Amino acid sequence: MPEIKDLENICSQVRRDIVRMVHAVNSGHPGGSLGCTEYFVALYFHTLKHNPAKFSMDGIGEDLFFLSNGHISPVFYSALARSGYFEVKELSTFRKLNTRLQGHPTTHEGLPGVRVASGSLGQGMSVALGAAVAKKLNKDDRFVYSLHGDGEMQEGQIWEAAMYAAAKKVDNIISTIDVNGQQIDGSTESVCSLGDLHAKWLAFGWDVLSMNGADISNVIATLQKAKEHCGKGKPVMILMTTAMGQGVDFMMGTHKWHGTAPNDEQLAKALAQLPETVGDY
Repeated sequence: MPEIKDLENICSQVRRDIVRMVHAVNSGHPGGSLGCTEYFVALYFHTLKHNPAKFSMDGIGEDLFFLSNGHISPVFYSALARSGYFEVKELSTFRKLNTRLQGHPTTHEGLPGVRVASGSLGQGMSVALGAAVAKKLNKDDRFVYSLHGDGEMQEGQIWEAAMYAAAKKVDNIISTIDVNGQQIDGSTESVCSLGDLHAKWLAFGWDVLSMNGADISNVIATLQKAKEHCGKGKPVMILMTTAMGQGVDFMMGTHKWHGTAPNDEQLAKALAQLPETVGDY
């Protein structure tokens, strides 16, 4: 199992991947990707029970992950490549025509690690719940994880899924919301206030945990705690506090980097803040 320092080094490399990928095609979503880096590294390099070399769509006997906010595909692709699902050099094909690494994850090209096309916000929790119920029916004791954006909580389908999960006691799912307070048009507070998410998820019958998404030790500890809450009749929700653009000072804390690629000068400035630790693609 990697040490915390090793995981932090991977985080730096993943962040380099993110800014380089979106810069190369002048397109993509760096802000949320940078903010969720610790979560993905903790998940794919520490917490998940998975076998990248023998990926299968059914994932029997393995933990499954579903990305609902598919626009943060750069961090997803980097984590998949760096953990062994496909060659790291393929990251250079991000968002190019006729490649497997499209702006939102797709399944038709058979990219290992991707089990559902995502990007239409609000749908990922329903998909994850379907997988979690299937595991219960198959007496498969592994966990299902899903990740969502806080702006995504403005989608009604999320709350339908939340109600179903509690009513049917789907207690093998661990969902996480990236609470960075930003969405494409501004702050979540100004666009459509989310209110008290902790109270809302409790009211919908979920166990609710909180974690600091910028501290990989806290992410790992909270994911472990979430697993300990499973199997007790309630689904588990983690509210993960992050900063959009985490790790690059001029990108942090603003919706302006939700879907904007850095220019040459900005890329150089970003990379200067992110040590190359594992090797660029």
